[in-house]
Amino acid sequence: MGNFGENFTTEGLLEDVVCLGDRFSIGSAEVVVTQPRLPCYKLGIRFQSDPMVKRFLTSKRSGFYLAVTTEGEVGARDEIKELSRDPNRVSISEIIRLYVAKEYKDADIEAVHRTLQIAAFPESWKKHFRDRLAD
Repeated sequence: MGNFGENFTTEGLLEDVVCLGDRFSIGSAEVVVTQPRLPCYKLGIRFQSDPMVKRFLTSKRSGFYLAVTTEGEVGARDEIKELSRDPNRVSISEIIRLYVAKEYKDADIEAVHRTLQIAAFPESWKKHFRDRLAD
């Protein structure tokens, strides 16, 4: 049972394996991974714990958002099948790490440049990372 407003609760789709831009089918629908979920202050309120938001974020187990690319029928226990992997290979856990990193090393800068090439990654996130590179 979902506890955080999930539309899907999955098994085996972990943030260190799933990457931005990866495409999946669920039932007859098709989806693409767009961005990680980020915790908000309401998480701390729900758990009556101010550090909960930070703990959730540093776990890199935030979940991720999917955009529907092809509408279809989806039912409980439908298999989620991988259709394609984005060639830039930026995992959800890596993008969270880059998001919270205080400083970027050369490998981080290269990862951010790959991220900026991912069509499914929202422009608001791309702007955040472009601004970070400009600093």
